[in-house]
Amino acid sequence: MRQFDLCLSSEGSEVVLATSSDEKHPPENIIDGNPETFWTTTGMFPQEFIICFHKHVKVEKLIIQSYLVRTLKIEKTKSKEPVDFERWIERDFVHTEGQLQNEEILFSAETTSLFICGTEDRTPAARMPGEHATD
Repeated sequence: MRQFDLCLSSEGSEVVLATSSDEKHPPENIIDGNPETFWTTTGMFPQEFIICFHKHVKVEKLIIQSYLVRTLKIEKTKSKEPVDFERWIERDFVHTEGQLQNEEILFSAETTSLFICGTEDRTPAARMPGEHATD
């Protein structure tokens, strides 16, 4: 089986919902594959986004790069539409004032969409450099 970065817009993934948007740093930056871009929120929390893969996939690793996130909750669904999510992972992040939080989460799950919710101390920024999946 080959491994690849599934969570890229070039692979067909899409951010279908984000609770906040800044015109200079829109939610689409989360999955654009560019290490120089990111999504920033407007300061209200919790902040949430949904990434839809538009196909059934098996995800093995999730990498989250963020600033100021305290707790991350991830839900998954096997529905064709991004609905009927079930709670899957909840993780507290180490506080790193002004430093990048680089979290790697290993797991194995089949899903069509991920719902990701973060609570933070102040306005966070996030990007997902890749999810590794097999086909």
